[in-house]
Amino acid sequence: MIFDHRTYTIRPGKALQELGIYEKYGYEAQVRHLGQPVLYAYSETGGLNQLVHIWAYDDIADREAKRAAMAKDPQWREFRRHGEAADLRVHQENRILVAAPFFSLKR
Repeated sequence: MIFDHRTYTIRPGKALQELGIYEKYGYEAQVRHLGQPVLYAYSETGGLNQLVHIWAYDDIADREAKRAAMAKDPQWREFRRHGEAADLRVHQENRILVAAPFFSLKR
């Protein structure tokens, strides 16, 4: 199992606006293709104005297939258009994490 750990830095004071755009336009499409996220949260301490989400996949091939299907989804494309138009994201960091041998996640 792998985890796709994404951190988006949002313009100061705009994280809730970004979450609102995602909830309205992106969440349904993303969950339809990727399943429920392991975590979707925003920072309260440390690096502020950050949104963090973590998605679980069987392996890299599973991730690639699901994300490719999502990229073709008209609803996901609409979310991308709204997100780009709002111009709230200033940085993105993405990490692929490999689960420890003893860890299991109930999906």
